[in-house]
Amino acid sequence: MAGYFGPSYEEMLYPERVEPDLLARARQAAGVDELDPVNLFNITWKDPEGRVRATVLPPALTGVEANIIVLLGAGFPSGSHKVGPAYTTLMEGWLDGTIIPGRHTILGPSTGNFGIGVAYVCRLLGYRAIIIMPDGMSRERYQRIRAYGGELELTPGTESDVILTLERTQQLAKDPHNRTLAQFELFPNYRFHRYVTGRSAIEAAKGWGNGAIAGFAAAPGSAGTLAAGDEIKATFPGAKVAALEPYECPTLATGGRGHHRIEGIGDKMCTLIHNVLNTDFVILIHDDHAVKGLKVLRDGGGVLADWGVGEAEAAALRDSFGVSGVCNILGAIKLAKQLGLGPGENVVTVATDGFDRYPSVMEDLERRSPEITPSVLEGWARDVFRHAVPDHVYDCRGREAKARLFAQKEKDWLPFGYAREDLGAMQHPAFWEREYARVGEYDAKLLAKRRA
Repeated sequence: MAGYFGPSYEEMLYPERVEPDLLARARQAAGVDELDPVNLFNITWKDPEGRVRATVLPPALTGVEANIIVLLGAGFPSGSHKVGPAYTTLMEGWLDGTIIPGRHTILGPSTGNFGIGVAYVCRLLGYRAIIIMPDGMSRERYQRIRAYGGELELTPGTESDVILTLERTQQLAKDPHNRTLAQFELFPNYRFHRYVTGRSAIEAAKGWGNGAIAGFAAAPGSAGTLAAGDEIKATFPGAKVAALEPYECPTLATGGRGHHRIEGIGDKMCTLIHNVLNTDFVILIHDDHAVKGLKVLRDGGGVLADWGVGEAEAAALRDSFGVSGVCNILGAIKLAKQLGLGPGENVVTVATDGFDRYPSVMEDLERRSPEITPSVLEGWARDVFRHAVPDHVYDCRGREAKARLFAQKEKDWLPFGYAREDLGAMQHPAFWEREYARVGEYDAKLLAKRRA
């Protein structure tokens, strides 16, 4: 394993290009021994048959004629696609010589899934990991991090207080033995999602409707997933990209602040790696709609059956999504309606994880809503899915809107030591293309290590 370290970007996109014996070992380890380091070669959107793990939601649920295609992140090692950027950030640091095995402790600022991914990758590769995150997240996140041997450094608050997490990380990073996998600001996150997620989304859409992608919707936490939209636009220039935010914390939309219940998104900032040049819309989603929508998918099988959703289809939906996944689905529905899409047209979104890290969120909902009868579920289903009208949609295509987003980025990142000139460079497409081109550079470095 030491000679391989892990997969290249190309091998994550095309796992069939991994050395056959190594790929066979990885597939055998999946689901049997998740702590075998060979599982790094299971970091891919593809299933063992080479198909992108994705589902097309029943129109009876979405209420739109366009196909809503959801890439499913729960099939990744550690249960979330966030393990991909956790791995690539560590991999690039190792290749650059800034992260040295046996010498450095890894810091992972996160609100959950990225931290789980960091703890997991560090466990496989033998690094000590400290995960810095708010103390108000779901208990399943903390349990999973500890199970992988990660140490927790908790800061006050919840999702919308991630700035405190970044400040604490900055303090810990002063120790020369610590190295930060900074998902909000380091470009391996951007590269993974543009190359691996973006091209996987394009492949997933080929089998549906006209085979093109008319829209891509994703909620930014780190904004890594939004980078897939850059690759989608490169292939389908007419595609529109929507960034989704909690209605309760509309930072990109209006500069607003607030607390919300959608874990993994809405972090009161415009992240450094967010290419706002390619953001066409910001769409706000009520946090309670995302939570109640998840409850409907979990326990509303009878309601869905009445709507015409088949029993097998409803069963497949029960474990496939978390709260942020439902948020993304609602954003995709709203985007389809905003664009007036019809039969044969496709909108793609992503489910970061599955239900396994949200039982405590459902318990909280049940405490707040003790009488969840079938009629209540039917009302929630109607309000959340069928009535997902394209309201609170902010058009970000104009010069004034772009200037506002860049100003937000400066406000957020100048205090962390970034120069105004460096932030200004991000206002030009050439900056993002240069960063993307480094995929080939790092793949070449990794292959050279293998041959050495």
